[in-house]
Amino acid sequence: MTAQTAEHARLATSFPPAQGWKKWGPYLAERQWGTVREDYSPNGDAWDYLPHDQARSRAYRWGEDGIAGFSDASQRLCLGLAMWNTRDPILKERLFGLTNREGNHGEDVKELYYYLDATPTHSYLKMLYKYPQQEFPYSRLVEENRQRGVEQPEFELIDSGVFDDDRYFDVFVEYAQAEPDNILMRVTVENRAAQAAALHLLPQLWFRNTWSWKNGTRKPVLRIADSCAIEACHAHLGTYYLYADGDRAVTLFCDNETNPRRAWNDSSRSGYWKDAFHERVVDGRAGATNPAQQGTKAAVWYSFEVPAGGQRQIQLRLTSRALATPFADFAATFHERLREADDFYASLQQGIESADARAVQRQAFAGMIWSKQFYYLDVPEWLYGDPAQPSPPLARRRGRNCEWMHVNNADIISMPDKWEYPWWAAWDLAFHSVALAHLDVEFAKEQLILLTREWYMHPNGQMPAYEWAFGDVNPPVHAWATWRVFQIDRKQRGDRGDLAFLERVLHKLMLNFTWWVNRKDPGGRNIFQGGFLGLDNIGVFDRNSQLLTGGHIDQADGTSWMAMYALNLMRIALELAQHNHVYEDIATKFFEHFLQIAQAMNHIGGDEAGVGLWDEHDKFFYDILQLPDGSMQSLKVRSMVGLIPLFAVETLEPELLARVPEFKRRLAWFLAYRPDLAALVSHWKEPGRGHRRLLSLLRGHRMKRLLKRMLDETEFLSPYGVRALSRVHADAPYVYRHNGMDLSVCYRPAESDSRFFGGNSNWRGPIWFPLNFLIIESLQKFYHFYGDEFRIECPTGSGRFLTLDEVANELAMRLTRIFLLSEDGTRALYAHHPRMQRDPHFRDHLLFYEYFDGDSGRGVGASHQTGWTGLVAKLLMPRYARGAIGPGEAKPKESAPVTPTAAARALRNIQLRAPLAGTSLGRADR
Repeated sequence: MTAQTAEHARLATSFPPAQGWKKWGPYLAERQWGTVREDYSPNGDAWDYLPHDQARSRAYRWGEDGIAGFSDASQRLCLGLAMWNTRDPILKERLFGLTNREGNHGEDVKELYYYLDATPTHSYLKMLYKYPQQEFPYSRLVEENRQRGVEQPEFELIDSGVFDDDRYFDVFVEYAQAEPDNILMRVTVENRAAQAAALHLLPQLWFRNTWSWKNGTRKPVLRIADSCAIEACHAHLGTYYLYADGDRAVTLFCDNETNPRRAWNDSSRSGYWKDAFHERVVDGRAGATNPAQQGTKAAVWYSFEVPAGGQRQIQLRLTSRALATPFADFAATFHERLREADDFYASLQQGIESADARAVQRQAFAGMIWSKQFYYLDVPEWLYGDPAQPSPPLARRRGRNCEWMHVNNADIISMPDKWEYPWWAAWDLAFHSVALAHLDVEFAKEQLILLTREWYMHPNGQMPAYEWAFGDVNPPVHAWATWRVFQIDRKQRGDRGDLAFLERVLHKLMLNFTWWVNRKDPGGRNIFQGGFLGLDNIGVFDRNSQLLTGGHIDQADGTSWMAMYALNLMRIALELAQHNHVYEDIATKFFEHFLQIAQAMNHIGGDEAGVGLWDEHDKFFYDILQLPDGSMQSLKVRSMVGLIPLFAVETLEPELLARVPEFKRRLAWFLAYRPDLAALVSHWKEPGRGHRRLLSLLRGHRMKRLLKRMLDETEFLSPYGVRALSRVHADAPYVYRHNGMDLSVCYRPAESDSRFFGGNSNWRGPIWFPLNFLIIESLQKFYHFYGDEFRIECPTGSGRFLTLDEVANELAMRLTRIFLLSEDGTRALYAHHPRMQRDPHFRDHLLFYEYFDGDSGRGVGASHQTGWTGLVAKLLMPRYARGAIGPGEAKPKESAPVTPTAAARALRNIQLRAPLAGTSLGRADR
């Protein structure tokens, strides 16, 4: 890619990621406490083993956390910010939140902070932390949420009143790199209150504890240098100097080691422990810190009053070279890096006319960059313990992740949310990579390669899911993401693309595909199971556990994901086959496997007595419950499970087929030899627009009926995207009766009403960005085949007919409406709180929630899941800006309330409610 801006030039020289400009970055977690890595309990209770209250006093084994954390790529030396408002019971060094048992909807961070800006090389970063001037309400946040039932909303920090009368500080933290190994840190505090207020700021520099676990490990040291800087000496990292501007600060030192008295009630040892700064600043105990001015943790302690409506600023510089005048070019460097960041985003955002849309996209990208994290875990060491520490309980060796002894991770990884999910998740990462490819395609490719490496992927071919349970199964979207990132990269490069990347991932994904076939299709029927597949509580049963009824579930989503997987691998193989014809055989294999899956979806149990996952009466896909007595029952929950078959779609260009003659010949023979399979997909012998060929689980007839439900505002279509569950289930829940128990699925637009599947897991109504994004991409592929002549009513019953491309853009517009300012100056994602809607100090600082209320669009769940919700950045690209609604046209109507009578009638009347008058049928009716 030709360098367009200074940031593009840096990107071109910043690979591999641990070198150059990316050697330092925002690589700290927001929560290391309460994680699986730090859990050495016998029962796997991570939240209780190392809770927030203990985090300030106990040294972490596998990583570090901090506010606005910045570190080298191996997280050996860390920089972050602590603060104290003179009223809090503890020094604010890390973010607070509720554990899974404390929150009425599960774990949740109870802070307000925002990632405002970032460049992909970390040449410039900016975040905002909102710090109350009153005592931080730790106890009240726990007590209020414990008292609330699942039917009530969560009690958030802003609900506690600590921001009333603007009595808070906006603490802005910025980083700029003058060059690699030369980092500038600027902290600007703005007092929003009408009264002056006292504040203590403590920028901290510390070494991750690498010496307490193995005997003989060389311990690094921090000390005062001759120049009054803090000198940091590390055997492998080298020597660095931290300079602090101004002469009003006090330098404090201690050790990043566990306080045995507070952690284990052991007073036999003395030292200057990890929590010494808390004891010195908050408790006023002067002897807590090391008078010798050395240790492995240091802080520069500023104490001042911030005037009413005014601001104070501090400046620091961390560099690998001793400097005589460290702040001479400080302001000029920040100004230059910010200008370069503006240039970079101006280049990226060409064609995005709305200033608000550009601001939303830039914050979405910033969140993704800030959510990079150094992730370290060696499973054998974690299970068996360290030589210099007591052995873990023997029960651990048979507990969580004991079958993943090959896992040894020490990498920079894109995290879903560095507080709520401070660990990588396989299917999340696929979506991250597609959005990140527009910022830093080499990093996106590296992320996709990473999970296929031998120290991640199981020797049997399984891809690990996430830290909590590596053995869980996520939807197989890695091939889709690999192909999409390859396409984005090829467009940027202007050549044939990175074939080595494509080939490298394909080889590993073929192993993973084989694992799926061998493990998740035990009957060899091409009908797949797989558990909840990321859709935690989408159905009647916990699909990740043994069923109460016995038997098993043949999953419409699991089978459709595998059909999609086969097509994705086929398309990758076809790309490689144009340069190496060996891959034509592989492409043929996946084509034939796709057809076998398509047939199985229609004939579970055999051609004679079998049933299909497609219900012809209801015009929808359902899971099939296979009972121990051999009977089968369709689980008629109208959910996202029934829409996932849309994802299995691929178009083939005639020019492509001409370049792979063996594949083309084999296809012709196979389709002639097995006409029963060929008839399951859109007619192979009949070309589409531009003589394209279509492979899909849905012929035009089924696609049209499925889309009619999906685009119905009384069912799936919300003003803000596609719901995970049909709204008709609000007043007419689906009920399955078993042994006197009624198991039900009821539409819930936001928070879950059940803790059975996890406190905040909810696929029973809300809008989730990843599957909405796949729906949009699938509609675009269908449009490539059917073209402008095929139109569908959108919304259903509106009399308004759109092409499939226009429908895709309509959905993109509805999703982006969650974030964008409306005509009345509000944002849907903040529909739950007037202050966040109207106050410009809140309204224009965005949170990227895990999912969104299916009726109001308000944000729900994890508040910083820029990972896959960051897909909004891609949906704000110009190609989606040409939505189906033009200037002056009416916006889609809000979802009409569904009365009990209407809901019941909608469930009973499964037949199409109206003829598709005005629809151009053509090939799409076949």
